[in-house]
Amino acid sequence: MGAIDTARTLREINQTEGFDCPGCAWPEREQRETIEFCENGAKAVAEQADRRRCGPDFFARHSIVELAKQDDFWLGQRGRITQPMVRREGSTHYEPIPWKEAFALVAEELSTLDSADEAIFYTSGRTSNEAAFVFQLLARAFGTNNLPDCSNLCHEPTSVALDAAIGIGKGSVTFEDFDVADLVIVVGQNPGTNHPRMLTTLEELKRRGGRIIAVNPLPEAGLLRFKHPQRLRGTVGTGTKLADLHLPVRLGGDQALFRWLSRRAMEAGMVDDGFIEEHTDGYAAYAAALVQDHDDLASDVGVSLEMLEAAWELVRTSERIIICWAMGVTQHRDAVATIRDIVNFALLTGSIGRPGAGLSPIRGHSNVQGDRTMGVWSTPKPEFLDRLTATFGFDSPRAPGLDAVGSLEAIRDGKARMLINLGGNVARSFPDSTVTERALRACRMTVHISTKLNRSHVVPGEIALILPTLGRPDADQQRSGAQFVTIEDSFGTVHRSQGHLTPPVDLQSEVAIICGIAIALVPMCGVPWNDYTLDYARIRADVERVIPGFERFEERVREPGGFLLPHPPRDRRIFPTPSNRAQFSVEKLHAPYHHGGGLVLQSLRSHDQFNTTIYGLDDRYRGVSGGRRVVLVNPADIERLGLTAGEIVDVVAGAGQSERVARGFRLLAYPTPIGCAAAYYPEANVLIGTGDRSTESGTPSYKSILVNLRRSGDPTNWPCPTLIETPFKTGIAE
Repeated sequence: MGAIDTARTLREINQTEGFDCPGCAWPEREQRETIEFCENGAKAVAEQADRRRCGPDFFARHSIVELAKQDDFWLGQRGRITQPMVRREGSTHYEPIPWKEAFALVAEELSTLDSADEAIFYTSGRTSNEAAFVFQLLARAFGTNNLPDCSNLCHEPTSVALDAAIGIGKGSVTFEDFDVADLVIVVGQNPGTNHPRMLTTLEELKRRGGRIIAVNPLPEAGLLRFKHPQRLRGTVGTGTKLADLHLPVRLGGDQALFRWLSRRAMEAGMVDDGFIEEHTDGYAAYAAALVQDHDDLASDVGVSLEMLEAAWELVRTSERIIICWAMGVTQHRDAVATIRDIVNFALLTGSIGRPGAGLSPIRGHSNVQGDRTMGVWSTPKPEFLDRLTATFGFDSPRAPGLDAVGSLEAIRDGKARMLINLGGNVARSFPDSTVTERALRACRMTVHISTKLNRSHVVPGEIALILPTLGRPDADQQRSGAQFVTIEDSFGTVHRSQGHLTPPVDLQSEVAIICGIAIALVPMCGVPWNDYTLDYARIRADVERVIPGFERFEERVREPGGFLLPHPPRDRRIFPTPSNRAQFSVEKLHAPYHHGGGLVLQSLRSHDQFNTTIYGLDDRYRGVSGGRRVVLVNPADIERLGLTAGEIVDVVAGAGQSERVARGFRLLAYPTPIGCAAAYYPEANVLIGTGDRSTESGTPSYKSILVNLRRSGDPTNWPCPTLIETPFKTGIAE
């Protein structure tokens, strides 16, 4: 970024007059630190504010075929894209195209479709509320609810489970709850890599006497001990021990854990009878199901009975309990059932709607929650569509649209022909990389609104557009003056984000690009596209008219720290379900995954990446250096399989014609539970079939892939990452 831009920009990350980090969705307190960012946040900002340039001369030198041979890290290091680029039908290269001509080309191709439902409008969680609202207006004015987003790939099970159970698909806690909680249970989440600023909150909880249970197959470094880099004790001391107990559950064992805890709570009389009587339905049936559960739930959890008893002792002696979870819970076949049993435990103990207790799904991208709030959803509620129609006058489509995997299958099967992608890297975030890339190439047209080059750009449709956009740190100057956008964090707080860096060239904002396409496509639909581009306050005025909770939007978001959206279960113990009561549910108890002599694999991030963006080839928190094609396996499983730690293997899912292979992975001994394994995504995505999905939410089962290992046929041709020194010397017990 250069010294001056670095100094200026890092000072503004997550500050009230600055811009929101493009990384995770962990909130900021009202009183900010001078340094309010983590290492990966700094990397995310540097990635967007890159001073290197990727212009027409670069694309003239490199054919698309040449670019497709490069890895993700190399592509991301080429710098900011400087102007719109088009791959015309039959061409081998991208070439520059004027903005107005690019917008007209998109409108022309959309207009030739036989049905609006042949178009897919996909968004990433990095987009702003304003851009998301305008994007869903564009899709619905055109005539489709095909609005998949990255929620479909991550927290969709959370939305499905919470909406049915408590009437709103969002978490029920704020910072004030963490300030008085007795116990925080962190399930399937690695904040040290994915949400590092959360560690500060956990450290504060520990220092005032709170306790933490870490539920995770891997012993993640950040949850075990935290050295705060802004505190003297963090730089010269030993840091703070965070987890009082680490439960290394088997993959798929989380549901059994909460069923076991609920049964113990019921047997011990730790049931909030008053809350259950006044606010819930279905308790009697749920209690009966707990009694009928088999007695050996510890084997399903995958830990010893002694460890479960230790967890119970922490629960038993805690009045106020918060439960956090992330992808380690949601990206499973039985994710919705697992989350419903987490909710059942919270309802049983009255842990919703009172200080220091509640449900806290931790979102993995800065505005993925706001994206959904703004209406980016393939199955919107009728009342939302009614308000759109009343506000703008066009007939909002009513037929359900396609989610992310449904969109992939529709493109694969020739039922969808165009993809407009706002901010995401579809080629690397979707499952079954082979099928995904084949589908993208089969599109009539792919349109990517992006800041930098990524894999999706080099697997283009017959016609392909790259429309470069401003990043979060960039100043957004429109005709009415400097603009800001808004973001919603994991706690439901909406706040401002305004960058101040001079853009690398005269780039368009996401809002301007979407409105430019809309003006060319649906200029007379009743939406004031030109006004939206001129002044984003006009967008916020219409958000206020359409979406409850945004009353006095412009006024409140200009206050330092923004405002908290209403959450009836949290605020007043009111549950907006059909019966106006929270719902216990009786879920089938699913045993952990078994795979005969093979393994169950989870995909995860390295420390040196954010989502599909790769910052480097090391993962120092796990001791991996020099590469990403690694598979982490328990030493007992390596011996059982007749393999040797350090050799190169192929990871195989499926069989016969449906076999999917990730080739050339270095086998590393690591303290995973027996029968389980781990590898980084997106390298492991090729192993996940489009049919490997959550049974109720459709989310890909990235954390429960049934695989076998076999020696690689030609190991000399593969990169050779190494395990320098595992931070966990004595295995799972430590």
